Amino acid sequence: MRRASIQFLIIFLVLSGSTLLFSPSVNSAQGKIYSLKINGAISPASADYFIRGLAQAKDNNADLLLLNLNTPGGLDKSMRVMIQAILDSPIPVVIYVSPKGARAASAGTYLMYASHIAAMAPATNLGSATPVSIGMVKPPSPDKKKDKDGQEAASDSSENADVMQRKVINDAEAYILSLAQLRGRNTEWAKSAVRRASNLSAIDALEKKVIDIVAYDRNALIEQLNQRDVKINQQIIRLNLSDPEIVEISPDWRTELLLIITDPSIAYLLLLAGIYGLMFEFLNPGSLLPGTIGAICILLALYGLNMLPINMAGLALIILGVALMVGEAFAPSFGVLGIGGVVAFIIGSFMLLDTTLPGYQIAPALIIASSLASAIIIIFVVSMLIRSRRTPLVSGDDELVNHFATALDDFDGAGRVMIRGEVWQADSPVKISKGQKVRVKAVQGLRLKVITED
Repeated sequence: MRRASIQFLIIFLVLSGSTLLFSPSVNSAQGKIYSLKINGAISPASADYFIRGLAQAKDNNADLLLLNLNTPGGLDKSMRVMIQAILDSPIPVVIYVSPKGARAASAGTYLMYASHIAAMAPATNLGSATPVSIGMVKPPSPDKKKDKDGQEAASDSSENADVMQRKVINDAEAYILSLAQLRGRNTEWAKSAVRRASNLSAIDALEKKVIDIVAYDRNALIEQLNQRDVKINQQIIRLNLSDPEIVEISPDWRTELLLIITDPSIAYLLLLAGIYGLMFEFLNPGSLLPGTIGAICILLALYGLNMLPINMAGLALIILGVALMVGEAFAPSFGVLGIGGVVAFIIGSFMLLDTTLPGYQIAPALIIASSLASAIIIIFVVSMLIRSRRTPLVSGDDELVNHFATALDDFDGAGRVMIRGEVWQADSPVKISKGQKVRVKAVQGLRLKVITED
């Protein structure tokens, strides 16, 4: 009986071990998704945020990167940097236009075409991909002039503008077509989005094969992504997202700082604060605080403006305007320099950003308010500082210089004098008589150097 019991126990343990060995392992999560969110214009800050998020997802072996997008467009340079990162990505990049009511306009449309999987929530739209080039001039209507044969001829300026417009649009069209062909998406509508600024709703975009998925929310999107085949670098992979782990990537301090200083209005105000700080430091050397704050502000402003499409002529006009207003404070010219400075400042402020892209304009109200405040601060406050420096001293030892004192005794070399009701020890190179008026030449400590008027 004992031997039979031992044999039974051995068989039971072997069978139990075999069951554990060949039974499928149970995981709490199937797949890992890294999620980012861009809500606003495509800028250097958002491009930096996306690229570092994609690198983090790649380093942590994520199954895909999900970008929740809601943008009116943005800078061409930032958009192309993001697209290049998507095309080189070893993991799928899914762009999801959400929440309801969001859009992927202009630069957002190019990003959608570049993504491995393009998805949209209901009541969203994409399109209007016509490039608004930095510094591109809208072609005016051709001047209807007749040549020798009676044919209409356009002016040279119109022709040049039209050629530049065509070059920019042709480049944008070729770019989006290359993305459409790479991802197998609708090429005809891509051309229409560039040339006619066409738009599509989510449902229409799905029907025209511009996007791949319409999903009510993120959970519905993940359900449709599960077991979906995706082509990555000439290889087909299948997404296993039955119960994925979702890692939210929030902007860090660096991204937040870039978002702040690359805001056109903030960069503009930082530039003004820097100019004011340095100006007051030069007018009152040694105060340190205005100069320190001004230097920090102007460096942050220059960094932010370097990221933005600025017009150097506009920046030069702003500096010229400040210089003219300071000149009015130093050398009053009955308002000529001051008015010229304010005009140059306003024109330069409107010219500062050389683009009509949405989200990259300085509010006119801010420009007018800043210009008026600058005129008041510079012309009146600076002139008050200059006048205060030119006002004769009314207190302190140095104020006694060139004033008259009365000798209290006869003395030859050293003695006592009375000045402003106070008795001082005085030194004189000549003999002084009691009651004689002497003039203070210098103050050295507690002694006066006096001379006679003879």
